[in-house]
Amino acid sequence: EVQLVESGGGLVQAGGSLRLSCAASGFTFDDYAIGWFRQAPGKEREGVSYISSSDGITYYADSVKGRFAISSDNAKNTVHLQMNSLKPEDTAVYYCAAKFLFSSGGYFKPSAYDYWGQGTQVTVSS
Repeated sequence: EVQLVESGGGLVQAGGSLRLSCAASGFTFDDYAIGWFRQAPGKEREGVSYISSSDGITYYADSVKGRFAISSDNAKNTVHLQMNSLKPEDTAVYYCAAKFLFSSGGYFKPSAYDYWGQGTQVTVSS
């Protein structure tokens, strides 16, 4: 059974930090890239960050550059998203997703991803 399980969300004051985790199972972790997406009420799902452990490539949305950092612990089949200097506009449900490394599609294109987690809520208060 393929599973992606997000954790680490919660309520934090503006300027604070959270670390999200995405634990993967049921597929060959090293053959997939992991992307983080978020969706706020009334808005479309948007890409936040991406990591490919095979080649070390990472990507960040302009809105989070310098504040968020993605990392991969391949031994534990887990990807983390460290979120610092959080802003109220970061409030959203955050999803991790897995994309087969050799499939086509953009890094932040949701339809290019094969598996999705259930999401974890991040709320940033002002």
